[in-house]
Amino acid sequence: MLASAREVLALRAFRRLWIVTGLCSSGDWLALSGLAALASTLATSAAGLNFAFSGVLFANLLPGLLFAPIAGLIADRFDRRTVMAVADLARCALLLSIAVVNTYWWILVGGFLVQVATTMWIPSKDASLPRLLRRPEQLAPAAQLGLVMTYGITIVVGGGLFILITGAGTVLGLSPDVIGMNGLTRLAIVVAALFYLASATSIVTLLSELSGPAPAANPGRPSGDPLQIVTGAEPAATPGPGLGAMMRDSVGYLRGTPVVRGLLIGMMGALAAAGAVVGSAQPYALSLLGGQAAFGLLLLAAFLGLVVGILGAPRLARRLSHERLFGLAVVAAGGALVLVALSPHLAVSLPAVVLTGACAGAAFLTGVTIIGFRVEDSMRGRVNALYQSMLKVVLGCSVVLTPLLVTLIGQRQVTVGSADFLVDGTRPVILGGGILAALAGLVAQRQMRPPAGGEKVIRVDEQRKPQDPGNEPE
Repeated sequence: MLASAREVLALRAFRRLWIVTGLCSSGDWLALSGLAALASTLATSAAGLNFAFSGVLFANLLPGLLFAPIAGLIADRFDRRTVMAVADLARCALLLSIAVVNTYWWILVGGFLVQVATTMWIPSKDASLPRLLRRPEQLAPAAQLGLVMTYGITIVVGGGLFILITGAGTVLGLSPDVIGMNGLTRLAIVVAALFYLASATSIVTLLSELSGPAPAANPGRPSGDPLQIVTGAEPAATPGPGLGAMMRDSVGYLRGTPVVRGLLIGMMGALAAAGAVVGSAQPYALSLLGGQAAFGLLLLAAFLGLVVGILGAPRLARRLSHERLFGLAVVAAGGALVLVALSPHLAVSLPAVVLTGACAGAAFLTGVTIIGFRVEDSMRGRVNALYQSMLKVVLGCSVVLTPLLVTLIGQRQVTVGSADFLVDGTRPVILGGGILAALAGLVAQRQMRPPAGGEKVIRVDEQRKPQDPGNEPE
């Protein structure tokens, strides 16, 4: 993995996009912490105080549910570098306004608008990634590096900055009269805004490779689209100029592309199962008679499994096609969840949860790779946006509905032979989630199976992407 990561980071254009992703993600985590802290200090009632963090979190999630399809259309219709730069400038301006206005209601409204801009930014970034790489097999390590940056390095950077900024008053003995009401928290939000400003500046001045029309609009220009390298397919026709026509194209594309259809079905089942596990994790840990310590160990096991799956997926992809690996990973995740549901002891649950997380991590990374590998540039923004919005919708609904299902099922007395067992509601819910994931994986694998005499797959080491000055290693 280290050799592949070094090879990808040697590409100047990708390295710059990776750093820009780090700037924005650091701003995201710092802004989330600052907005939640500011909302809790400005709340004028007990209800407002209790709703502070959940309200900010809800304002962060809602735009992704509402506007992700529109963001995908915009990513495929307009210049992606312009979309990303404008979104960054909007986020910067909105955060600065929140720090200046300093009121509870504008934290929620302004935070919502910040996430609308973020929703527009992400599909353009994800859809642009494959055109910055030289070979299709570099997609997997590039996606790994993106996950490490977004959910690893920047969490430490954003959280560390928030602690340093807000703790400076105590360490330096600053009086509230000097820094003003919530002065340090507002300063943290201003710093988050500056991250977005730095990102916009970098995109405009250093990432010209993101700009220009999609390869489909330039038949005479080498596109380097991984789809063409792997399948030898011709670029898709340029979509209609209107968003309505592009929406119709999207529906037709999903209906006529079994690989993408299978990918979405598989991820839907996997995410529903993951939501069932997350929503029932606390009572499930208590059912193992391990208390809060068991809950912590289960979360640690799930995280460890995700890391193992994300790191191990590219190795497995050398022996299996991405489509087959994706389907098998979803089916295996469902089977592991069945073990979790039937586990009588924490010693059995922990390795089963690690296996579940590993399969889920492998499925997620492989799904991202398939989108960059098999979806042409003119459609990639819409498919990425649908993939991301489905993640939030299905996972969020599952997390909300699972406690309700657990409560409705309650505890049941089950007799097996001469033995009686008391089964709580978490077991049937997790078992149902595992079966659902396994079935979705089987359907996905069937959908993604290439037809007899279908596309000819050209080995990636037999045909290389034309050199681009921005992609030359330094």
